[in-house]
Amino acid sequence: MTPLIFLAIAVAGGVGAAARFALDGFIGHKLQASFPWATFIINVSGSLALGLLSAAAAGVFLPPEWSLILGVGFLGGYTTFSSTSYETIRLLMDRRILASLTNALGTLAASVGAAALGYGLGSLL
Repeated sequence: MTPLIFLAIAVAGGVGAAARFALDGFIGHKLQASFPWATFIINVSGSLALGLLSAAAAGVFLPPEWSLILGVGFLGGYTTFSSTSYETIRLLMDRRILASLTNALGTLAASVGAAALGYGLGSLL
């Protein structure tokens, strides 16, 4: 990996994190729900995008460098497993057991499903 690619991944990660922050605020403001829908939507949409990106890279529609920059960089900064973990624990501490399980297992199932869907759609290119 060249220093330029490393720098591009770092910058893309920062842009992805900023996009997540902005989208989280927008969704949170619109929904004003006690369930962490913003993080759920961000993680599922990021998984879908990573599936599409991975298929595009596997099908030689995307150079490997761009796959790293967009996948590891932008989408790595955009999605957030740590926030899902924290929000699951916060729901548990609030004694919202069903919401906690829904957040943890629902995010996992929806994210893996979205990644598979994205890969399948991307494979059609």
